[in-house]
Amino acid sequence: MHEMSIALAVVDQVGEAARSGGATAVRTVRLRIGELAGVVPDALTFGFRLACAGTLLEGAELITESVPGTARCAACADDWAVGMPPQLSCPRCGGPAAELLTGRELRIAAVEWDTGPAHTPAREPISEGS
Repeated sequence: MHEMSIALAVVDQVGEAARSGGATAVRTVRLRIGELAGVVPDALTFGFRLACAGTLLEGAELITESVPGTARCAACADDWAVGMPPQLSCPRCGGPAAELLTGRELRIAAVEWDTGPAHTPAREPISEGS
């Protein structure tokens, strides 16, 4: 389940940014996930909850936004939604897809945090070595 590794990386990156920004707790993390990224959102949400334990992110809400896959044909410059399973030949002219435009994203889009009174984690954090 690579979603747990992704969750740990997100918690690490957000936690570092939050600490350097003077945050005492993180409320929400918004991720943009491409439909071709190979990530199962429910598994990522589960892993995220576990990875947040004992960190500034404990109790934070993970919001995932799906990004549809799109491609552009080199021959006719037509753009189309590739879908799942991906249709990688141009529906207009039959040419092969020259470029995937969207759908492989996996990025932190936004984070909301508090800078009020310090948050005391209820549990010990999970390390990547566990």
